Amino acid sequence: MRQALGKGLDALFKQQTQAGAASAGGHDTVRKVPISKVKPNRHQPRKNFSDESLLELAQSIKQHGLAQPISVVYDAAADEYELVAGERRLRATRLAGFEEIDAIVRPRPSDENMLAVALIENIQREDLNPVDTARAFQELVEKFGVAQSELARYCGKSRSAVSNCLRLLELEAEVLAALETARITEGHARALLTVPDKAARRRLFHDVIVSRLTVRDTEDACRQAAETAGSPSKTARRRAAKNVNVLEAEERLRRALAAKVEIRPSARSMGGSVIIRYHTLEEFDAIFGRLSGGTGR
Repeated sequence: MRQALGKGLDALFKQQTQAGAASAGGHDTVRKVPISKVKPNRHQPRKNFSDESLLELAQSIKQHGLAQPISVVYDAAADEYELVAGERRLRATRLAGFEEIDAIVRPRPSDENMLAVALIENIQREDLNPVDTARAFQELVEKFGVAQSELARYCGKSRSAVSNCLRLLELEAEVLAALETARITEGHARALLTVPDKAARRRLFHDVIVSRLTVRDTEDACRQAAETAGSPSKTARRRAAKNVNVLEAEERLRRALAAKVEIRPSARSMGGSVIIRYHTLEEFDAIFGRLSGGTGR
């Protein structure tokens, strides 16, 4: 396998295409196969499937049929099929109550070749979340020595996009879990990557979740944290400025306004600033009402 992949993904996919053409008279073999005989792909990069999304797709399949066949390989000894790509379509078709599904049946490659083909096809065709995509990229790079530039070409991405995607795996497990379940976006995750200190990154991540920070707010907070980490004198000034009284005042304001409040004393004068963050006009109205005694805008 490593020898085959050593020639590059071009050689692998050319080999697969030629084998498929030879077995199907020059065309992919599409046939109805029993859903009960299709077993999951052992190398499925997608780990999470939205129940709501599957129900929507199942309803669409009931009304309009399956727009694109799944891809499988046939195991003659076991008389069953193994999925290569299309698990979401397979699950939705089963959910819709169908007993058969349209499938492109391809010759069975070696197990290692099948892994590479399955990962590439899923990355190209499926709406994977960023973490699943990054893990699929990592498996191809580390297990098969596929160059990032080649991955970028096959997946229609830039070389930097593949590199940035792989960098997501440097984040802590709780951050990756939040990204997988869409509690944060890829923009939030990329901003957190700019903070080298892991403890500071965890604190910022919890701020993002608790305060529902926008990507822009997260980028600003991460930039400030990165600058502070690189400037001991600035860190000392801020620690000195934020004494117990200031921290207590921040907490009292947070409780009174039900909003994220930050007090920034000036290092050069007796003044400073109070920053109140809001994320929607409804939140702004509520904060304004509390500040103005309930008179509204």
